[in-house]
Amino acid sequence: GYDVIYGDTDSTFVHIQEAVTRQQARAIGKQLQDDINQRWQQEIEQKYALKCELEIEFETHYSRFFMPTIRGSEAGSKKRYAGLIIHDDLTAKDAEEIVFKGLENVRSDWTVLAKEFQEELYYRIFHKQPIEAFIADTVAGVKKGHFDQKLIYAKQLRKPLHEYTKTAPPHVKAARHADENNAKLGKPLQYQKRTVIRYVMTTAGPQVPVYQTHPLDYEHYIDKQIRPIADSILPVIGKDFDAMASQQMGLF
Repeated sequence: GYDVIYGDTDSTFVHIQEAVTRQQARAIGKQLQDDINQRWQQEIEQKYALKCELEIEFETHYSRFFMPTIRGSEAGSKKRYAGLIIHDDLTAKDAEEIVFKGLENVRSDWTVLAKEFQEELYYRIFHKQPIEAFIADTVAGVKKGHFDQKLIYAKQLRKPLHEYTKTAPPHVKAARHADENNAKLGKPLQYQKRTVIRYVMTTAGPQVPVYQTHPLDYEHYIDKQIRPIADSILPVIGKDFDAMASQQMGLF
């Protein structure tokens, strides 16, 4: 009687339509676990005269849950979701947590600002708090340079630098620019092998901070770090990123 909204090789997500308490939701989850396991045990025994070695386990109840859909489809995007878990001890420091799976927050090549922005945005949306001023202030803060220390990318070279011949991703360009400067100054080359490149995106392209010659490209960070996170969830709640980023009310 419950809707399965998503499933893959090791997970099944069930939507409980009616309003229930957290305790009731967990009880339903455990009951579903027992019912499914019992049914499979009977099925395998009756059809094949074998003992069923598979079992499903109730794992988590999300009080709030968001799963982006595949573009042009109502199906969930594989292994990409965010959910709010509320633990029993509401007085504990970690009484709540937001779990991100496959979204920007868990990607290693996103900036600290992007991760913090996503965590705060989802927290506010899950708790039905205002988001307009938060988004406008974040965009304004980026443009004013308030978050410069949180705009550093970190990505590893997967092969020696000289082997990047067909394409040159931003971290490769930053590494080459840095070692060109090292060579000019008679310093040892630092970025020729598989190492982590910490770089920023400037108006002249990617550069490592120590050899940064141009100002940060703030529009790049807004369009490539902040906007994608906002656009992934704002349309679902009827909000528009551009309207909030510019602090302008839409005309109706």
